[in-house]
Amino acid sequence: MVKICCIGAGYVGGPTMAVIALKCPSIEVVVVDISVSRIAAWNSDQLPIYEPGLDDVVKQCRGKNLFFSTNVEVHVAEADIIFVSVNTPTKTRGLGAGKAADLTYWESAARMIADVSRFDKIVVEKSTVPVKTAEAIEKILTHNSKGVNYQILSNPEFLAEGTAIQDLFRPDRVLIGGRETPEGRRAVQTLKDVYAHWVPEDRILTTNLWSAELSKLAANAFLAQRISSVNAISALCEATGANVSEVAFAVGKDSRIGPKFLNASVGFGGSCFQKDILNLVYICECNGLPEVANYWRQVIKINDYQKSRFVNRVVSSMFNTVSGKKIAVLGFAFKKDTGDTRETPAVDVCKGLLGDKASISIYDPQVTEEQIRRDLAMNKFDWDHPAHLQPTSPAAVKQVSVTWDAYAAAKGAHGVCILTEWDEFRELDYQRIYDDMQKPAFVFDGRNVVDAEKLRAIGFIVYSIGKPLDSWLKDMPAIA
Repeated sequence: MVKICCIGAGYVGGPTMAVIALKCPSIEVVVVDISVSRIAAWNSDQLPIYEPGLDDVVKQCRGKNLFFSTNVEVHVAEADIIFVSVNTPTKTRGLGAGKAADLTYWESAARMIADVSRFDKIVVEKSTVPVKTAEAIEKILTHNSKGVNYQILSNPEFLAEGTAIQDLFRPDRVLIGGRETPEGRRAVQTLKDVYAHWVPEDRILTTNLWSAELSKLAANAFLAQRISSVNAISALCEATGANVSEVAFAVGKDSRIGPKFLNASVGFGGSCFQKDILNLVYICECNGLPEVANYWRQVIKINDYQKSRFVNRVVSSMFNTVSGKKIAVLGFAFKKDTGDTRETPAVDVCKGLLGDKASISIYDPQVTEEQIRRDLAMNKFDWDHPAHLQPTSPAAVKQVSVTWDAYAAAKGAHGVCILTEWDEFRELDYQRIYDDMQKPAFVFDGRNVVDAEKLRAIGFIVYSIGKPLDSWLKDMPAIA
């Protein structure tokens, strides 16, 4: 029986291993993590992450050929294939601070693998890592090998949160990179055989190690670039009276461009886009390519611009001050159908409003109050360290309240900001919300989910990103 062990029970490791266990009943899969609370959650009815369809997959396999354990070293020692899916945060100090990936957790995982291994292993990079990480890991393993042979493979994940299980069941592609040696090719074939249980062969791509590592960074950079492109156009649409939805639809009809990732919004979030682009920028700089680095850095600059532009629009519309005013924030996750708040634009928008002394009431159907408060108390990049290294009891921000109901959040508010495109926000009774709000009542739609004309008919002053401006807003400067 082939034994697989995955180090790291997070958003990547948990769902990926659960699907491998489901599709490969003859393989024993163990997910290990040093966090006792996280492993306890994976072994309970309340999984630590929300992902449609994940519950069913875990329940079908758990206890049969899928196990979750804190006994890291034992299971690593027993495994034939070790997936490493640990945090790779952006460095906050030292060389490359603010851009380079911090490989501390990766390196300690590699040293632990070398310590406990007694027979040959295949080690698979599953976290997003900088190009040439495999080389560094290989050196650590071989210098501490005690006669054990290791093959390093890169098998980046291309999951989208909210659709991760479907993405795993029917991937566009599975990418496996390995050394171009006989041993390297054998290792690639071993991992290919695992995925071949359910993925058609023409969708399993094999490359050299560096191509696989760079493909992941490049794919995320291209996706983020599309979002920043349409967001840049959204600012121009507001200035000229064009409608970004119509422009994006027309552009997306070109088969060379296609319609995906062309929704203007308050900005992109998630654990990968910003981190991977910063990583790409750093790698370009290190390789003497400043023009390439600056090109990709601009994608993040536009994203930051879009968030500050949104905050400026809110403040300037409300007589240039939100001091002491209640603002309802609907949605805190970085996108719908996930409870993930990593790099969510909501954090920057809320901090911008709090900086102007607003009082904020937040509602999100999947994000807990504890998580919201922790995110607002954290420094940039802190979120990407394991939970036990994050601030444990975040200082309560007096001006922030969290509700479990959109109507409670909006009651008595001067304005409503929609920051996540949850379907339920389309269905709200906006007449009821309007009746309970201070007047004039504002809606700032950062995801273009509401019908602006219907809301204007009720009496709202509405701002939708990239849409023709309300006459009220035209008189107010967008840039503070």
